[in-house]
Amino acid sequence: MEKMIPVNMPLIGDEEIEAVTKVLRSGLLTGRVRSGPWVKRLEDDFADFVKAKHAFAVNTGTAALHLALMSAEICQGDEVIVPSFTFIATAEVVALMGARPVFVDIDPETYHIDPDKIEQALSKKTKAIIPVDLYGLPANMAPIREIADGHDLVIIEDAAQAHGATYEAKPAGSYADMACWSFYASKNMTTGEGGMITTSKKEYADKIPYIRAHGEKEEYYSSMLGHNFRMPEMEGAVGCVQLQKLPKFLETRRKNATQLTEMLSDVKRLQLPEEPRGFKHSWYLYTVRLKDATESERDKLVEKLRQKNVGATVYYHTPIHLMPYYKQFGKYTLPETENAAKQVLSLPVHPAVTLEQIDYIGKTVVDLLK
Repeated sequence: MEKMIPVNMPLIGDEEIEAVTKVLRSGLLTGRVRSGPWVKRLEDDFADFVKAKHAFAVNTGTAALHLALMSAEICQGDEVIVPSFTFIATAEVVALMGARPVFVDIDPETYHIDPDKIEQALSKKTKAIIPVDLYGLPANMAPIREIADGHDLVIIEDAAQAHGATYEAKPAGSYADMACWSFYASKNMTTGEGGMITTSKKEYADKIPYIRAHGEKEEYYSSMLGHNFRMPEMEGAVGCVQLQKLPKFLETRRKNATQLTEMLSDVKRLQLPEEPRGFKHSWYLYTVRLKDATESERDKLVEKLRQKNVGATVYYHTPIHLMPYYKQFGKYTLPETENAAKQVLSLPVHPAVTLEQIDYIGKTVVDLLK
């Protein structure tokens, strides 16, 4: 292959360009207290897609998480259970609320927060749990829901990578009080930046749209503390088109992931991604693990793959609890998290990757690990 096969990339066509052009010609670039027509359409369509009663578009996936915590009234001194093996935003928003992220170890097979370890991390200050649907595989939500119900905790599901994924035949987010989605450029569908909160609970749906727009229920009259998390109309227009294309995108990702699994199934040094019974992966990232490897060995494999124009990438090489700012929240020993961070790497399976390229990726990995 002469050209790098990136680990992810947006697929933007003439339909998205035409939709954005319509917005620009209309002169209505954003809503204020209420969403503009394109954003409102995206909210309605996305709520239908994930079978939620309500959906509220925002300007980033991080904003979705932040807004969900504000809606749950997480305050200074509260504690929120989070995994450390995830993108920084999951813990960052907790710190922004003045609360303390409490880090919990993962299941080494799925890389999700381990429900068996959540109970040990609870305290009288615990107010919420943020499970992450890492790489596009839903977290094990039934036991997490049971823990939350038993301790009166809010579940905010970080579903940023899980568009189209299901758990026990229900869309990702169904077991949570609120689910937060990202439409960043690399995601299964994109609006450039952008995100969404979905919920079926009236108590949150009654607050979210107003907190999103400076706490205003009417223009220039703020009735609660808020922020500016609005999604502009151009992003809404792109999102409406992308959501229509999403089923086809997901079908291609699954086809690519299936072929890659077949090619790598005999490579004993690799732990391949799981799709446990009752779970349906969105295949946002196809993540393998170099068994018993040191971080240096994993990094050398990534570098060799990139030299062969396979855009292998590590998500995530530094657990959050080991990052400088987050050490203030306590000293944690999370062996499964720390081992996974040293050994995982992700390979391209996005819809722009052809079956010929998947064949090349598979053969290249096999050759390098002979």
